[in-house]
Amino acid sequence: MTLILGLSAFYHDSAVALIDDGRVVAAASEERFTRIKHDAAFPKHALDCCLESIGATASDLDYVGFYEKPLLKFDRLLEDYLAYAPRGYRSFANAMPSWLRTKLRLPREIRQQLGGKLKHRVVFCEHHQSHAASAFFPSPFQNAAILTLDGVGEWTTTGWGVGQDHRMELKQDIRFPHSLGLLYSAFTYFCGFRVNSGEYKLMGLAPYGQPRFVDLIRKTLIRVHEDGSYDLNMDYFTFGHTLRMSGSKLERLLGTKRRLPNEPIRQVDMDIAASIQRAIEAVILQMAKYVHHQTGLDSLCLAGGVALNCVANGRLLREGPFKNVWIQPAAGDAGGALGVAWLIWHQLLNHPRQANAADAQQGSLLGPAMDEATEMKALTDRGAVVESFADRAALDRRVCELIVEGKVVGWVQGRMEFGPRALGNRSILADPRRPEMQTTLNLKIKRRESFRPFAPAILEEHAEAYFEMGRMHHSPYMLFTFQVQPSRRIPSDPSVQGIERVRQSRSDLPAITHLDYSARVQTVCQETNPRFHSLLSEFFRQTGCPALINTSFNVRGEPIVRTAAEAYRCFMATQMDALVVGNHLMLRNDQPETAPTAGHHHLSEWIPD
Repeated sequence: MTLILGLSAFYHDSAVALIDDGRVVAAASEERFTRIKHDAAFPKHALDCCLESIGATASDLDYVGFYEKPLLKFDRLLEDYLAYAPRGYRSFANAMPSWLRTKLRLPREIRQQLGGKLKHRVVFCEHHQSHAASAFFPSPFQNAAILTLDGVGEWTTTGWGVGQDHRMELKQDIRFPHSLGLLYSAFTYFCGFRVNSGEYKLMGLAPYGQPRFVDLIRKTLIRVHEDGSYDLNMDYFTFGHTLRMSGSKLERLLGTKRRLPNEPIRQVDMDIAASIQRAIEAVILQMAKYVHHQTGLDSLCLAGGVALNCVANGRLLREGPFKNVWIQPAAGDAGGALGVAWLIWHQLLNHPRQANAADAQQGSLLGPAMDEATEMKALTDRGAVVESFADRAALDRRVCELIVEGKVVGWVQGRMEFGPRALGNRSILADPRRPEMQTTLNLKIKRRESFRPFAPAILEEHAEAYFEMGRMHHSPYMLFTFQVQPSRRIPSDPSVQGIERVRQSRSDLPAITHLDYSARVQTVCQETNPRFHSLLSEFFRQTGCPALINTSFNVRGEPIVRTAAEAYRCFMATQMDALVVGNHLMLRNDQPETAPTAGHHHLSEWIPD
């Protein structure tokens, strides 16, 4: 047995991944344990729990890899500061303490955190190498082109390369400050959302607007070359030397002030969102055409934070030159832990690789499983009223009856997902046929903006009857948008404008159909997640509808729940109607007035993003 630990830590979304003889056996983000969104601390809790889940300790680790090269990153920070000095002093001064205390001494820090039990030196790879490896090695392709897109690693912001058998190589890159990820984040900031968490909101807002600024963006802010490479006009951005993304010059160009986070969303914000989304999509398509021309390969693998833009991914799948596209579900920094572990196994240790068409990522159900018996006993000891089912089919029937009645159900099963999406094991479920359900979930459960869309989880065997899947017959990770079949669409009322359009039904699954008739689809198959497939099958038997709303089990500002206790607290703090943990059902109306609060973590206050 060769046990390899991959780490991403100290910058954003700390995580661990364990690979045992080439197979990923556990992966988890630290935020799920500390309840601190995007926790950047050393992932001690995630590591301990992942090791425990496979019956191992730190002394069993054969190799440890870190997902980027801190000295190279520090070189960029220094060079950037000198280029802008003295304007960047505040940003530089804020960054220095953590660098001097920890980041420049990472080998020592990692050894100390692991109790001095490492058998070999720590392996460091470049940030975009870890992204590329996380995309290619678990993909179903023996050979594939690779595209990595994010904010910035050490210097690289965008890269492409080739994976062949058990090796991969990046061929060409684009370097900081020219970055699609930072460009999109600058507009996220301009529209009043929080950088590194509000990009989903900008993408969700885009269909409400008209892309009337897109020509201005292409002409003034980003110059795209024939090979898909690009340059940003840094006169309009300040992220290189301040703690802000943009300043007054961008306001003058767009003819409007930046929206502050507590201000209402304006039509101009919707138009700006539509414009930058359209511009980003065009660049990605141009890059894909160039990479396809250079490699001549039919398959493409993607990773990096920009690869979570499911709208762009949908266009790439429909309009791009590649026959097949696979995207790492944990495409952001957390997935780098997987990437560096696979790099060690395949490229450092030279182990062969046979592509797994069935899914080497195992549905991304890679987190530790809950201890159902122990956790449920803790809840019942504190007063939770529980109905337990010996027959899972009977539980499925009861849960689906509740959903048909319009109830919202929290659903917690088995191993938690690795990555930002809930895929049926830490989910909130509801009926997609109900027009009011999108607003109900956003305002009463998730406590977030009313315009945010929800995704459908649908039985894979019925997906094409509802969505124009094209070349893609399965989409297990919610990473692509697909158009609702024309026969299922409902024409919209053109007299309704602005955010009010969210209340219009646009298909016979109104709660998951966005303004542009798109949906971020998750297909569910028996082999990958039999428990979730069983529930969806029962809903189909009862209603003739093979889909449910599937959204992550959390509220705004908090990570997805991990344990039964966290799920119960979230259940009682919102207006959820029922909670299922394993084979146990809890109904809201049966619970005591004072909900038990097992454990020591508490739901955060509802702080707007």
